[in-house]
Amino acid sequence: MDNIAIVGVGQTTIERNKLGDTFADMVFEATQKALEDAGMTMDDIDNVITTSNDFWDGRTISTMAVGDACGAGMGKNMSALEGDGTFSCFYGMTRILSGVYGTSLVVAHVKGSESENLLITNAIFDPLYMRPIGLDSLNSAALQMRRYMTKYGVTEEQCAKVSVKNHKNALKNPYAQIKKEVSLEDVLESRLIADPLKLYDCSPISDAACAVIIAGDDRAKKAKKPVWVKGVGYCADSYFLGDRDLADALALDMAASKAYEMAEITDPLEEIDVAEVYDAFSYMELMWYEGLGFCPVGNGGKLIDKGVTEMDGKLPVNPSGGLLSGHPVIVGGMIRLAEAVLQVRGDAGDHQVKNVNTALAHGINGPCGQSHCVWIVGR
Repeated sequence: MDNIAIVGVGQTTIERNKLGDTFADMVFEATQKALEDAGMTMDDIDNVITTSNDFWDGRTISTMAVGDACGAGMGKNMSALEGDGTFSCFYGMTRILSGVYGTSLVVAHVKGSESENLLITNAIFDPLYMRPIGLDSLNSAALQMRRYMTKYGVTEEQCAKVSVKNHKNALKNPYAQIKKEVSLEDVLESRLIADPLKLYDCSPISDAACAVIIAGDDRAKKAKKPVWVKGVGYCADSYFLGDRDLADALALDMAASKAYEMAEITDPLEEIDVAEVYDAFSYMELMWYEGLGFCPVGNGGKLIDKGVTEMDGKLPVNPSGGLLSGHPVIVGGMIRLAEAVLQVRGDAGDHQVKNVNTALAHGINGPCGQSHCVWIVGR
């Protein structure tokens, strides 16, 4: 698959509270940065896709409210999606593959600071049976972490190593929200949030926006720095937590398999140079190692013990610092894709990994990683 490329990316800084910026301000900033990065103007954009969530925005049809800020109000065809931005980028790509459009501008935004995260994520669940018992994003993740550790013998120390690694990486990322080095002891002794999750096992509440410009073959070849889409796949698992074994990432396995087949990757640990994965919680990164085929099922803890995913390891994971250093919901996966593009181009600055030809980006949707989207991009 060499006829679609990502030709421009732009993101705001990730902050705990972007008090001085409206939703439109953030979207405008990310859009302008992506256009500048691509060497394009809005005249070069054929259609626009906005991504948000009405609950987090506090208004209905929130995706339509930022149309002017991202240029869609200038007579462009505009479509709107809810959920993680990696899925919106997939939609933007398929619009080009339809033959109707030559370019897609995809934007995503959120202000977690103006929302009640636990109230909103409680509303994810079934209103009759699961919502009344108080399930939310934190305690459902705690259930998953406990199940994962119990089934495969993964330790809290191994999960904590993810937090230590990603916080260290974030020190070199100018967009990261939390730039603070933490030790293994800091993580293990931090405040208990929902047993066994501790403070530094959890990603923070964040505000941010991101924009990505995707182009078809002819338009991409004229771009300044096209990064080609080699493969992409997505897959969803069952909605009810009780219908899944929360210790396993079967939907990610299937999504990754589709992406690898398209990219002709047979050994991801050997053939991928860097990965940006959705580490909303420390243990998730270990589970995603397994779902992405970086190691056998149940061996995520052993992989981080060996230092394979450190900046100087065989396959650096989350050199940007990941979501543990700033987690704008909805935007998080799209930032992973933007970071993967920067790594392939050699434009990631102080957190650049050496000799990157192929990069992986990953986004999720739904409680406990119900749905996954995997992108492989390269030269």
